[in-house]
Amino acid sequence: MCRILSVSRSGFYSWKKRPVSNRDLSNDKLLFYIRQIYAESNKTYGSPRITTALRAKGITCNHKRVERLMRAKGIYAKTKKKFKITTHSKHKRPIAENLIKMDFTASGPNKVWTSDITYIRTREGWLYLSVFMDLYSRSIVGWSMNNRLSESLVIKALKKALWARRPPPGTIVHSDRGSQYCSYDFKELVKNNNCLQSMSSTGNCYDNAVTESFFHTLKTELIYHEKYETRDQARKSIFKYIEVFYNRKRIHTTLGGVSPYQFEQMNILV
Repeated sequence: MCRILSVSRSGFYSWKKRPVSNRDLSNDKLLFYIRQIYAESNKTYGSPRITTALRAKGITCNHKRVERLMRAKGIYAKTKKKFKITTHSKHKRPIAENLIKMDFTASGPNKVWTSDITYIRTREGWLYLSVFMDLYSRSIVGWSMNNRLSESLVIKALKKALWARRPPPGTIVHSDRGSQYCSYDFKELVKNNNCLQSMSSTGNCYDNAVTESFFHTLKTELIYHEKYETRDQARKSIFKYIEVFYNRKRIHTTLGGVSPYQFEQMNILV
């Protein structure tokens, strides 16, 4: 080995006996916490979010140092894939007015909820997921899964949100123009709970971008890395992601580096 490395035998053994430097010890300690946070995020965090999480733990560190250590140890966030958005809006049902007009902010909780539907592949067939998101905290306040793409899917998700949040009169419920959101029963559910229905403009794929962004995150951080044998397996996996990880733990840059749950607690959600 000494001959290959072009060093003297005495120099090699002297290097082996040299004590570990304080810098190396510090890097080892930092790597321990980096790996811990990386594992807790289901391998979805890159260096910016890991740096934020480290600082939240009271660990002083530089983003460049975290990035360098992660690169040296081959620690990378899961690779993202392209996300295809589909919607079924070619119908003759009544359309609601667009009340948010691409303003994805809210002055407080339960002011504006946005909703969308996506699909998950399993060996048993498709599983459809509908969610309702509170724009204030980006929290998923209601969700539902079913093997059929029907109006009952979004009705059940909205009922969960209404039960969990008890929103005040005037809460805006925004979605695309999908036929499920235009059904009589869904509209009546919105109306009877003193909410205001809102729908995206024609042909504007960015009018519901926040909820679509959540689905993109869900799929690139979880769905694309799983091979679900059954719908029930997918349901359990998605439930865990939404309720255990996304709502309560996942760092959200829009919220200043905290999770939706932490943001709500910090801003006294009652």
